[in-house]
Amino acid sequence: MRQFLATLMICICLTALGTARSELYVREVDGLSEDFFLGMDVSSVLAEEAAGVKYRDENGVEKDLFEILRDSGVNLIRVRVWNNPFDMQGFSYGGGNNDILTAVEIGKRAGAFGLPLLVDFHYSDFWADPGKQMVPKAWKGLGIKEKAEALYDFTRDCLEQLKEAGVEVAMVQVGNETNGRMCGEKIWKNIVYHLMASGIRAVREVYPSALTAVHFANPENAESYLSYASKLAYYNLDYDVFGTSYYPYWHGTLDNLKNVLGQIREQYGKEVMVLETSYAYTLEDGDFSPNTIGENGGYETPWPVTVQGQANELRDVADAVHAIGGIGVCWWEGAWVPVGRTDYEENSLKWETYGAGWASSYAGEYDPDDAGKYYGGCACDNQAMFDFDGKALPSLQVFRLLREGQHVPLVPDALETVSLTADVSESVVLPTTVFAVMNDGSREEIPVVWDDFTVPEGPASFSVRGEAQGMEALAQIRTVYRNYLTDGDFEDQSADRAWMTDNFGGTQELWVEEKKSDSLSGTRHYHFYSAPADSVGFELYQSVEHLAKGTYAFEVSLMGGDAGEYEAYAFIETDGEVAGKADLAITSWNQWHHAVCTAQIPEGKAVRVGVRVVCHGAGAWGKIDDAALTRVP
Repeated sequence: MRQFLATLMICICLTALGTARSELYVREVDGLSEDFFLGMDVSSVLAEEAAGVKYRDENGVEKDLFEILRDSGVNLIRVRVWNNPFDMQGFSYGGGNNDILTAVEIGKRAGAFGLPLLVDFHYSDFWADPGKQMVPKAWKGLGIKEKAEALYDFTRDCLEQLKEAGVEVAMVQVGNETNGRMCGEKIWKNIVYHLMASGIRAVREVYPSALTAVHFANPENAESYLSYASKLAYYNLDYDVFGTSYYPYWHGTLDNLKNVLGQIREQYGKEVMVLETSYAYTLEDGDFSPNTIGENGGYETPWPVTVQGQANELRDVADAVHAIGGIGVCWWEGAWVPVGRTDYEENSLKWETYGAGWASSYAGEYDPDDAGKYYGGCACDNQAMFDFDGKALPSLQVFRLLREGQHVPLVPDALETVSLTADVSESVVLPTTVFAVMNDGSREEIPVVWDDFTVPEGPASFSVRGEAQGMEALAQIRTVYRNYLTDGDFEDQSADRAWMTDNFGGTQELWVEEKKSDSLSGTRHYHFYSAPADSVGFELYQSVEHLAKGTYAFEVSLMGGDAGEYEAYAFIETDGEVAGKADLAITSWNQWHHAVCTAQIPEGKAVRVGVRVVCHGAGAWGKIDDAALTRVP
C-alpha cells in the first residue's frame, strides 16, 4: 500500500526556459569527415519568398537563404519533385509548388553558393508518404510496364533540365517513404523491379556520378526495414544508399536506428543515411494553422523542446549515423516559417495565392480525403531552424560546429516535469528537488520550492508550479482511489503475467507493446491485431481475491480500427457470472473510448475483471490501456 501511495514518476516532458541562447553547446562528433552530408530540405523556399518571407542570419542581417545555410555548415540541399502539382486551371496544390521548374530554380540558387542538390522524386502529383502513394494524374490507368516507362521518361527529362541549367546533383531519391507502396503500386516486384529500377536507370544515364537512394520510414519497425532491404536485394536493385526518415517523436531510439541501419549496411553493402529528421524548438504555433508537434502531446520528446534541444537532436542523430559508417543526415524543411504573423485570414490568402502552406484548397481535386479537408498553413513552423520572423536560430550553427565542437559553460536548459500519483486518502508530498537537463544533455538534480496548493476532494488531476534556480518547475498530480489490479497501466515489465489472455478466436498478435504514441498514458499498452477476417476473438483479464464487501468499479480504455462488425466490452465477473458490463467502441486511431462498469461484491469474494473483444473485420487492431479496479465510496 505505501509503495502505491508514493508512486513517483519523472516524466520526460520538458519545460522550455524561453528565449534562445546566442551561445550553443555542441559536443564534437569525433572523426566526422568533410564529405559527410549535412543537408537541409528547403523545398518551400520559393513559395515562402513569394509570400513575403525574408531570411536573416543570426545577427539579424538579411541575406540569401542559401548563403546563410552555406555559412552555417550546410553542404547539401534537398528538394522534392512532384509531377504536376496543379489543377486543370493551373492553380497550385500548395506545399511549395514543387514541380521540376521549382527544383531547377532552387538548384541554381543553391549552386551559386556551392551547394549541390539531393533530388527527391515523389512520383506523385502531391505528398507521398507511407500512408499516401498516389499515382500522378497523367499515369492513371497505365499498366505497370507503361508506368515504368513513363517514370523513366519523367525522371530523365527532369534530370536533363537540371543538367542543362548547370545544377550539380549529388544524390537522387527514387521514391519518398516507400513502405511497401509507391506510385499507386502495392506489389514489391512492381515497385522495385519496374519502378525503382527505371528511375535509377535514368539517373545513371544523366548524372552517372550521383548517388542513387531509396527511402523508407518507421525504422522503429526493425523487422519491416530488414524485409525492405531483402526485397531490394531479391530483385537485384542497383542502388547506392538505403535512406530513412527519423523523427524521434515516433521512430524509436537512436540505438534502434543504429542497429537497423548498421545491419543493413553490413549485410547488403549499401551506404546508409538519414534523409529526413527534425525537432521542435518550441511548442508554440506561428501561423495560426495547427502544428504536428504541439501542446496535444502523444509523442516522445527525448530532448528538451528548446533551441539547444533542437541542436542536440541533430548532433546526436549525426553521431549515431557516423558511428555505423553512415554518410549523412538531412534536416527536413528547416526554413519553412510563417508567411505572416497577424491573423489566419491574411495567411490563408497567401497560402492559396503562393502555395506556401502545406496544401491549398485546390489540392482537394487530387487528394480529397486529406488536403481537401485539412488544407492550410505550415504544420512544422516550430521545427524550422529559423524563428517565426525568419531569423536564423542559434541551433543552425550546429552544422558548422559538429566537427570541432563548442564547449560553453554548463547551464540548465529545461526542467523535467514531475508526475505524481497518490491515493485520495493520503497527503500529497512533492519532491524537494527536480532534474534539470543541462545544455550538454546531462541531468543535474537541483532544489525546488513549490507554490502553495490545495488538493481537490476525491479523484482529480491538477498541476502545481514552483521555482528552481529562477526557472519555473511543474508537477502534474493525479489523486486516485486505490487500484486493486496489478500493472493496470501495463508499465511494469516484471508484472506482465498478472494479465491473462484467452485467445479463443486465434488472434495473431496479443501482447504488451511499448510505443508511447499508441499509449493512453506512459509508454506501454496491450496490443491486438489479426489480418484475416473473423480472427480477432479474445478476453484479457485479471483475477483479484479477498475483496472487502462493497461496490467496485472497473474502468478501462480502448482504441482501435478496421473492426468491421464487432463486440467489445469491459466486465466484472463473480462466481463465473457477469456482475457488471460496459460497452467499448472501436473507431479509429487515437480515438480512445473509456468504459466503466460497477458491481456489488460480497465479503471475501474473488472477482475476474477484463475486456472481451470479437471483431469480424479484416486487419482488426486495437490498444487497451489504463485499467483500474477501485472501491466506490
